[in-house]
Amino acid sequence: MVAIQVMGNDTAVGIAASQGNFELNVYMPVLIYNFLQSCRLLADVMISFEKNCVAGITPNNEKIEHNLNNSLMLVTALSPHIGYDKAAEIAKTAHKNGTSLKEAALALQYVTEEEFSMWVQPKNMVGPHA
Repeated sequence: MVAIQVMGNDTAVGIAASQGNFELNVYMPVLIYNFLQSCRLLADVMISFEKNCVAGITPNNEKIEHNLNNSLMLVTALSPHIGYDKAAEIAKTAHKNGTSLKEAALALQYVTEEEFSMWVQPKNMVGPHA
């Protein structure tokens, strides 16, 4: 319900803003009212979300590690080294056979185990310096 109200407020703000000329906009009170209402609603819903949903959630580190190491997106780290076509073939093979990228890359003999470990490092693929 909050999302729909905020979307409605956004529509009202957009229409009201389009009706102004230069710095003269008689709809400024509508703009401000709807913007502030959306801010209050979103702040309140975040408190409720944290209290009723987020509190008590703990990460399943084992599952996270498994999903990270078996993600097909990691193949993008290989492209600069072996080329797009070979990297795509590794991803397709891993997907088709239900294996990890590392297993597929080694089976296709496109990289050595050392090269794979050196090039495919998820921590280097995220963040501001990725």
